[in-house]
Amino acid sequence: MNEILDSGDHVISAAVVEIGEILEQSRKAVAVQVNQALVAAYWKIGEIIVRYEQNEQLRAVYGEKTLKTLSKALTNEFGRGFSQSNVYNMRQLYICYPKFQTVSGKLSWSHYCELLSISDDDRRMFYEKECINSSWSVRELKRQIDSSLFERLLLSKGDANKETVLEMASRGVDYTKPEVMIKDPYVFEFLGIPEDKPMLENDLEKALVRSIEDFMLELGTGFMFVGTQQRVTINNTHYYVDMVFYNKLFHAYLLIELKSKKMTPEAAGQINMYLNYYAAEVNEPGDNPPVGLILCTDKDDLAVEYALGGLSNQIFASTYVLHMPDKEQLIAQVEAVLDDWHVNESRV
Repeated sequence: MNEILDSGDHVISAAVVEIGEILEQSRKAVAVQVNQALVAAYWKIGEIIVRYEQNEQLRAVYGEKTLKTLSKALTNEFGRGFSQSNVYNMRQLYICYPKFQTVSGKLSWSHYCELLSISDDDRRMFYEKECINSSWSVRELKRQIDSSLFERLLLSKGDANKETVLEMASRGVDYTKPEVMIKDPYVFEFLGIPEDKPMLENDLEKALVRSIEDFMLELGTGFMFVGTQQRVTINNTHYYVDMVFYNKLFHAYLLIELKSKKMTPEAAGQINMYLNYYAAEVNEPGDNPPVGLILCTDKDDLAVEYALGGLSNQIFASTYVLHMPDKEQLIAQVEAVLDDWHVNESRV
């Protein structure tokens, strides 16, 4: 009898799980539909606002107070959701996306409110594409914008990298190329470490592990944390890789060596040995060759070129900073790069 009851409980539990999955899928589908309908409504409201703003008589009466007056009228009539900033964003949604087909149903209105704060079209398109590709939450999107991800990527390899980043902006990231995952510099402001405090490599590693979710967000899309101090044994001698991740989009391991000083050629040889070991001993069928990243406080680009040149493995060297870079300076540099880009494009 007890066996029958146990069997019945198991069946009921299985049914509850299956029903729960159906309900969860249904709720997600409803949420997507509601979001799409909301964004569509706000886009249409934006179109109406722009159309009425073009009425010279209306402009003559209200001038710059048109949006403020409209916000109050809409709030009185329909309640919450029509603050002046929200009404402004509805207007901007239509201006930035005059064809509704270009508005993604995968992003929420809150996502678009963050994106609409970006005036440059290329920059906004880059964050929009990456937000969709990486399934960023609104918080993640805001952090990437605040940390100047676009500017850092665009300038990471000088002007020669602008085509890569601008192509990412227009078409999304080509996840068949591991180099697109590399940034320079990486920003570890989330660690909360004072700017003038010296950091030992071991202390930096522990701090990154404590903030592993933020670190993976800074690394980019598709990373899974494998562990720290991963042992590599060669001829009974043990070596240890500082940090190892696996990227499910590239199907490749990322091996990270942390350096609390300027990069040295010896670091390249060390991580090259680790990569050869992983390729021979750790990789599974279907895995791509592992990628190495040396994170250091400073580097000499010419020395890096000579140290990494000719190696069969993919090894990159990037700097890290504990505080946000000078945002105004980065933006000014990006604007210069974009100006040159558009001039060259117009000549083609």
